[in-house]
Amino acid sequence: MEHNQKQLATYLARARGPGESSMKFVPRPRPTGEAARAVWTLYDLQINPDAGIGTQVKYNPNDGTDWSLGTTSKLGQLPHDGNIDAEGNLYFTSNNPNKLVTIGKVDAKTGEVKFLKVNRADGLAANAHGITRDAEGNFWFDVNPGRRSLGKLDPKTEKITVYQTPQNMSPLGGAVTLDVDGKGFIWASAPDGAVRFDPKAEKFADFKSKTPYQNPKGTGMTYGAAGDRDGVGWWAQMAMDTIGRGDPVTGAITEVKLPAVKEAIDQLKPEDLAFYENFNELSFNTPVPWSQGPRRMGTDKNADVLWVGNSWGASLARINTKTGDTTIVPFPDKTMQPYHIAVDNNHNVWGNLWTSDQIVKFDPTANKWTTFELPVRGTEIRHISLADIGGKSYVVVPVYRSSQMAKMTVRSEAELAELKAKVQ
Repeated sequence: MEHNQKQLATYLARARGPGESSMKFVPRPRPTGEAARAVWTLYDLQINPDAGIGTQVKYNPNDGTDWSLGTTSKLGQLPHDGNIDAEGNLYFTSNNPNKLVTIGKVDAKTGEVKFLKVNRADGLAANAHGITRDAEGNFWFDVNPGRRSLGKLDPKTEKITVYQTPQNMSPLGGAVTLDVDGKGFIWASAPDGAVRFDPKAEKFADFKSKTPYQNPKGTGMTYGAAGDRDGVGWWAQMAMDTIGRGDPVTGAITEVKLPAVKEAIDQLKPEDLAFYENFNELSFNTPVPWSQGPRRMGTDKNADVLWVGNSWGASLARINTKTGDTTIVPFPDKTMQPYHIAVDNNHNVWGNLWTSDQIVKFDPTANKWTTFELPVRGTEIRHISLADIGGKSYVVVPVYRSSQMAKMTVRSEAELAELKAKVQ
């Protein structure tokens, strides 16, 4: 901030000062093709009564549907990550202090919200962050009753079991992301790497990052984590532009370094370049201009590919899980900032754009992008999950700021033709 103070002040005075703004706003084009066939269902969630915001309102009065009200406030929100069960019911984690909810369940038919709680030592509900679903339908999430642990929810019985790593092993930590690999093991972020849980033996194994948590350039904390179809684990050190790889068979830990964003380097003056090269406070909130910023990622369980969402680089990293070969795939627009990546059964890559109220689908075979607009504004969605239920594909996102859960389906051309025939 200090280094760029004059430039920032000049820009803000021009763009947001007392005179006419230099910004030119162009409305987005209306959706066409597949994007126009999207059907959204949103479920309102209660506002967190323990947020300390002094309101007795049960639901957010600015729910994002009136776009003229602008970005909603995240004060009082409940959902962080989300998922869906075999019946179509939605689940979400709550990462803010409250007395009632660790995991929330939304009845897809009635919209009723049920709270499930893990007790914390101080009487509050233990907070949770990431969530994933295994092949048997169980949900796995991180939970912090006092030491950040792994939780399992059986949706049939609503029983929650908490598993804690041994004291000589790192707890779960960082911006915890979870994934189930192709062998059925659970992978989760740890501050200094990743942990793997064997649900049958109920045992943990840990994998330490080669680039240390504390290093001369800043904080190498883990952000996203994923497991590939061969049972190998992957994790992102967002500030270091580094992807870690842990092989549970050999115990080998290797890493993939993402290339710098060259266009950003080319735009810098020599004195700026010198300043940033000596910058030693890197974190996922303080990147340098050429940072890719690998955040949360997903593997293709039907191919040897890891897809990483690069928030600062506005790109995807495509990593061959066998060879480590890496390709950077730029987003159609440099303002698009991916947060979490998931891959469907047809190799399509889905991601949520946390700053622009959109989700995207990338077809790597056709090299085609499709952008879907959320029906509400000011969402700041941080997670995306996919499911095939009853022959229908669902995309699930927690609508973070407006305290909602959302699911999207896409009508086929045949379904659209049938609807048109009925109307005619």
